[in-house]
Amino acid sequence: MAARRISSFLTRSLSDRSSSLLSSLGKNSIKNGIVKRFSTAPALEELIVPPVQIAYTQHLIDGKFVDAASGKTFPTNDPRTGEVITHVAEGDAEDINRAVAAARKAFDEGPWPKMTPYERSRILLRFADLVEKHSEELAALESWNNGKLYEQAAESELPLLIRLFHYYAGWADKIHGLTVPADGNHHVQTLHEPIGVAGQIIPWNFPLLMFAWKVGPALACGNTIVLKTAEQTPLTALYVAKLFHEAGLPPGVLNVVSGFGPTAGAALASHMDVDKVAFTGSTDTGKIVLELAAKSNLKPVTLELGGKSPFIVCEDADVDKAVELAHFALFFNQGQCCCAGSRTFVHERVYDEFLEKAKARALKRVVGDPFKKGVEQGPQIDPEQFAKVLRYIKSGIESNATLECGGDRFGTRGYFIQPTVFSNVTV
Repeated sequence: MAARRISSFLTRSLSDRSSSLLSSLGKNSIKNGIVKRFSTAPALEELIVPPVQIAYTQHLIDGKFVDAASGKTFPTNDPRTGEVITHVAEGDAEDINRAVAAARKAFDEGPWPKMTPYERSRILLRFADLVEKHSEELAALESWNNGKLYEQAAESELPLLIRLFHYYAGWADKIHGLTVPADGNHHVQTLHEPIGVAGQIIPWNFPLLMFAWKVGPALACGNTIVLKTAEQTPLTALYVAKLFHEAGLPPGVLNVVSGFGPTAGAALASHMDVDKVAFTGSTDTGKIVLELAAKSNLKPVTLELGGKSPFIVCEDADVDKAVELAHFALFFNQGQCCCAGSRTFVHERVYDEFLEKAKARALKRVVGDPFKKGVEQGPQIDPEQFAKVLRYIKSGIESNATLECGGDRFGTRGYFIQPTVFSNVTV
C-alpha cells in the first residue's frame, strides 16, 4: 500500500496543559473555500509588557562591557509587533580582533587553563545557580526577543539550561587520556588538553540552549571563547555572560560579540588566532564557515546544520496520538527547529482520518501573545522568516496541493501566521 503526504504550517507548545487552557475557539469564517477559525480572545490586541529590564547591550570583551569599535549599533526587535526593543553594539572585524586577543591572552597567560578541573567545575556550578536565581527574567527576555512561548522558555528551556551546566560541570574532572599497550620497552599514553581559543556562532531559534551547548563543553575542557550571537537574538547571551563573571569566571575567558554573519561571523571563522570553530545554523552558511576556516589556518570545524526529517504514520498507528506527535515534531517553536519532522508521510488506509483530525487540530490552535497563558503559537522570529513561510504557502498553492485551512498572516502587526494545513502534497 502507498503512503500519501500532507504538509502544514503550525506549532505546538511543549506543555500539554495548554490544550486545557483554551477559553474561546472564536468564530468560523470561509474565504475562497478555506475554513478558518481563530481565537477571539484579545491575544494580539493587548500585549503583555515583559517583566524584565534591558541591562546589557554592549559587547563583553576581556570581562568588560564595551561599545563597538566603530560606535555602530543595530536594532533588535519584538517579533510580536516588529517594534524595536533596544539597540545593540554592532560588531565587525575589529571587535572580533579585540575579543580574540583577549581570549588568546586569557588562554596563554591567564589562570583558566591552569586551574584544576575541580575548580573549573565549581565555577560552572555557581553559574548554574545564578541562572536558576534569575530564571524568570531570562525566560521573559528569551520570549520577548525570540517570540517563543513564555511557558516553553520558563518551564522547559531554562530548567534544561541549568541541567546542562550541571552536566558539563560534572565532566570537567573526568576527562582523561589512555595508557596504550606497545611492543617493546616503550611507555605510550595519550593526554587530552584544551585546544585553545574556540570561536562559536549560535543561531536565533534557541538562543540560551545553543549558548549552553557551545559554551559549556568548551569551558569544562579549559578553553577560552569568542561567541558571536545571532543578530536577531543577542540579549540573553549578554545577560548570562554577565552571570558567568559573577560566578568567578576570569576576564577574557568568555567574550561575546553581537553582529552580523558577513562581518563579525566571517571575521571569526577566518581568524588566524582562533583554534577551532563551532557553528549551528543553515547548511549554506555552514559551507561558508567551513571554507573560511580552511582558507585561513585550517582550523577544525564542528557544524550542526538543518535537515529534512521524515515523520511516518503507519496503518496501525493510533491516529489521535499520531496527529499530536506530528504537530509537535514539525511545528514546535513556531516550526523553527533544525531537527523538525518536516516531511509527514501517512499510510493511505488512515490518510483521510489523519487529515481530518490534523485539520481540526490546526483550527483549534490559539495564536497570540506568547506571554499569555493558553496561547499555543507565537510569531515567527523576523520579517525574513515570516516572508519565507508565506512563500512556502504560496508555493504549495501553486504546486496544486490542497489548502485545507489557514494560508495567510494572522492579525495586522508582528510576524504571526495562521495555522495552515495542506493535503495531497506531491513528493
